[in-house]
Amino acid sequence: MKIEQHYGHRGNWLRAAVLGANDGILSTASIIIGVAAASATREPIILAGVAGLVAGVLSMAAGEYVSVSSQSDIEKGDLARERKELEEMPEEELRELTTIYQKRGLTKDLANEVAVQLTAHNALEAHARDELGINEITQANPLLAALSSGAAFTFGGLLPVVVAVFGKLSIMEYLQYGFAIIFLSVLGAIAAKVGGSSIRKAIIRITFWGTIAMVLTAAVGYLFGT
Repeated sequence: MKIEQHYGHRGNWLRAAVLGANDGILSTASIIIGVAAASATREPIILAGVAGLVAGVLSMAAGEYVSVSSQSDIEKGDLARERKELEEMPEEELRELTTIYQKRGLTKDLANEVAVQLTAHNALEAHARDELGINEITQANPLLAALSSGAAFTFGGLLPVVVAVFGKLSIMEYLQYGFAIIFLSVLGAIAAKVGGSSIRKAIIRITFWGTIAMVLTAAVGYLFGT
């Protein structure tokens, strides 16, 4: 018998990792393209790339930690209120759970029986999952999200820096764009494969917006460079 593959449990870390790597590639390559368009020497290009990489890693990790921490605080607050309601008005909470199951298609008697049994097993877990939509899979983890984003940004941002160090200076903008599109395409394909979504759509989406970002940054570099 074939076992079904589900990908929801990968949502939190995959989102943070893909966002971090995508940002690392795109923002670092865009900075380098902009500086390369305005500079005739390699040193400012590399310096700008490294500075953008370091700043981006710190910003991405800190931003992700704060954002997911806020989500985690909301979840903890919801759970605390639910725990108090279960202590103070258990019968009303049981009726609420029964109504939820009825709306999902169960008969009133069966919905009540399910609610009773789940409440007896673990009332808070039942309400967290079925009333609040919180479970172990979706529950926010600030530290994991921050580490995933920071590590992914570092990996993504190092790629354009390596191109800046070893690439031919006279065609640096084109090298950065070409390699960035390749990197973004590979990233989009991997993310789609891991997440079980369309690889073609992921590649088109990520390369389209990446192209727009790099073209606009190059235009700024040319404008201020002249």
